[in-house]
Amino acid sequence: MKNNKYVERLLSILLLIITVTMMLLLSEGILRLKNSSMKNYDIEMWRYAKLLKKKSKNKLLGHEHVRSQCAMLQSVEICINNKGLRGDNYYDTEDVERKILFLGSSITLGWGVSEEKVLTSLIQKKCQKNNIQAKILNAGIGNYNTVRYVERFFTILKDIEPTDIVVQYFINDAEELSSGGGNYLLQKSQLAVTFFILYNRLFSKSGEESLIQYYQKIYNEDTRGFIVMKKSLKRLYNYAKQNNINVYFVMTPDIHNLKAYPFLPIHKKMKKIAYENNFEYLDLLPFFKDIEAKKLWAMPGDPHPNAFGHQIMADAIYALIF
Repeated sequence: MKNNKYVERLLSILLLIITVTMMLLLSEGILRLKNSSMKNYDIEMWRYAKLLKKKSKNKLLGHEHVRSQCAMLQSVEICINNKGLRGDNYYDTEDVERKILFLGSSITLGWGVSEEKVLTSLIQKKCQKNNIQAKILNAGIGNYNTVRYVERFFTILKDIEPTDIVVQYFINDAEELSSGGGNYLLQKSQLAVTFFILYNRLFSKSGEESLIQYYQKIYNEDTRGFIVMKKSLKRLYNYAKQNNINVYFVMTPDIHNLKAYPFLPIHKKMKKIAYENNFEYLDLLPFFKDIEAKKLWAMPGDPHPNAFGHQIMADAIYALIF
């Protein structure tokens, strides 16, 4: 009798496990079908990490691009070349007067924007139109900060020997970033990613006010992220000075709210740092100020600059460097 009860209990537990597993698999399948439209920003960023990124041996970098790989992300094809840059393959055979290397994160990469409409491609077209012998190179990588893109320059991209470097700085480039490999389940399951994001949104502060407070903390003089960001820029300055490289510092605004822009103190602080490093400085905020923010978004819920935004940035940066 006791054995029968034990078997029944075991079968009940087994049935429960099978049922829950089937429900989770079904939910995963439905979610993947729903997200096949490529309109879920968080999932598309997750796919970007799976398809075009790999863990770096350099802990400071955390991750790098997978070379010679393309992927459709947010309905846009992003191709990474043989040097880990966005665009066509790079071969050091072109006879050009200037090689201009853009350092930055996902905005520089051109997240959500087709290759021909990314700011670096637009600048390249302007050079060709005006018979300027220059090669424009896009080293932007998503989820990079100043420490990472400067470190990547020195360890991977220095042999390009650029004549000019454009640092396209965004306000979160002073953040500290984890170099961990991430949770296995989060790497494999869209359902797990969705629950993780939902949990973070439910139990973390949200809204513009908390975002302002967050960035105010990051830009405190004694915050580690702020300190190492300044050290990275100083390192770049020293190398550029020794090798006669022009460095342009382009301050890129957050385009959530352009009418009552809350981050002017950060722009002012970064302008001072740029001048201390003898970088030519450009603030892109004035070029966006009369535009409704959502007209610049790559898609609803994704405040990366779209093709319109990249055209504005390209025109402003071109006027700075030529």
